[in-house]
Amino acid sequence: MRTYIIFLVLIFLLASCNRVRNKEIPEELNIVIFLADDLGYGDLACYGNPIIKTPYLDRFSSEGVLLTDCHSGGTVCSPSRSALLTGRNPYRSGFYYILNSKTFLADSEVTIAELLKENGYETCFVGKWHLSVLEKDKFDHPDPGDQGFDYWMGTTHNAFDGPANTERFLRNGEKVGKVDGWYCDVIVEEAANWLKNIRDKDKPFFLYVASHEPHTPISPPAEYSLQYDTEEVDSLESLILYGGIKRPEKDLSEFKKEYYGTVSQLDDAFGRLMKTIDDIGARDNTLVIFTSDNGPETPVTIEESLGEWDDPIRDKCFGTPGIYKGMKRYPYEGGHRVPGLVRLPKIIPEGSTSNKLFNGTDILPTICQLTGIPLPEHVNIDGINNLNALLGKEPGKREIPAIWFYPNHEDTWFRLPQASMRSGNYSLIGWLPEKNDTERLNEWFFNSELERFELYDLDSDPEQSRNIADEKQEILSQMIPLIKKYWAEMRDEGRSN
Repeated sequence: MRTYIIFLVLIFLLASCNRVRNKEIPEELNIVIFLADDLGYGDLACYGNPIIKTPYLDRFSSEGVLLTDCHSGGTVCSPSRSALLTGRNPYRSGFYYILNSKTFLADSEVTIAELLKENGYETCFVGKWHLSVLEKDKFDHPDPGDQGFDYWMGTTHNAFDGPANTERFLRNGEKVGKVDGWYCDVIVEEAANWLKNIRDKDKPFFLYVASHEPHTPISPPAEYSLQYDTEEVDSLESLILYGGIKRPEKDLSEFKKEYYGTVSQLDDAFGRLMKTIDDIGARDNTLVIFTSDNGPETPVTIEESLGEWDDPIRDKCFGTPGIYKGMKRYPYEGGHRVPGLVRLPKIIPEGSTSNKLFNGTDILPTICQLTGIPLPEHVNIDGINNLNALLGKEPGKREIPAIWFYPNHEDTWFRLPQASMRSGNYSLIGWLPEKNDTERLNEWFFNSELERFELYDLDSDPEQSRNIADEKQEILSQMIPLIKKYWAEMRDEGRSN
């Protein structure tokens, strides 16, 4: 009998551990995630940008924590969005690159929205979905409603055919018709209306807002861009770093004011959403996360005389990864190190800065910890409960390292490594063998193993300018087996889905 009682007590304690909550965390905690698109680590004033004015995000950063080692779960759009919602490396979900007809977030994947909805939350998504084709008449893909969102309005594509007058929005599966306005303004208005007029106010809420800005096409209202049409901006732009990436030889300087203006427009829209949170009296019991889906886009850099990669829409891309190497797509730090601003009154100290690594896969397990919701069972979760990083404390041990993949292999300007992994201050970069001309991309990808490596110490060399692989054989001997293991494991799991 005594043994039986002890057994019951142990079961109770284990169950309690899965649902532990800080007594100061609100019993009904609301959650807001605001995801920018192609916003670079160095694009905000609070991250040191000397040109772009972002007063609302600067103020928001002073109300919570500014993360200096925050990362998206992928180096391009769809993979990072998959990681954010599932807590899983996107390769496990079959996202090796961006959305297409055969690559989408399967209904079997468990999302934050589903977990919260099952535990009494009202859930809403607005903005750029890019995890499935929303138009059911084209493909029968799961939509946000199938992934746990009670209410949604979104678009399938990377962008639409201009900054205003789009007809590509769907609301709860039905075409909305023509919508006047810039993307970030339209989705913030929709989110504010849901918060004030549509949701069930007897339930806590989860709101996920995914902006298009500053992804191309870039064309902000003149009131935002003209403030950057000055000689001072011209002189300051020469000081901006672009991840060590060679920029086009042609003069693109006339466009920089539009990129800068777009980031200010995004800042303004975010400020309006935060005002709505205040207006409904939800500030003190709402966790708000602001971040980006990957590093900044770069203009095309190959020989334009060849007529290849002629994409003038990207001539307006002036985003910066700050001091870090690479940009969007690159497994180097600049491809996935992104802004990360988090506010939770009375829990996260105001005006704090944290240099602890926080990855996009950590969002789901951290929210589960804060809300007392158990992690999904029988699912490989790669992120960790990382509340400690938000508090500036040492994170718990990662059983699975933070790891990023980009399996692209182009014959032109994209000769990139395919993988990176972090271990403390060390960043390991991995390359697959060269693809021969007869191999199909998928055949090369699924049958290749990482074989060449670079190693960087981010403490002494944040720019990743000095490969120290030859000097640190002991570190390599620890990290290389792990990156090879998870490359194969995650790739093959995704292939089987």
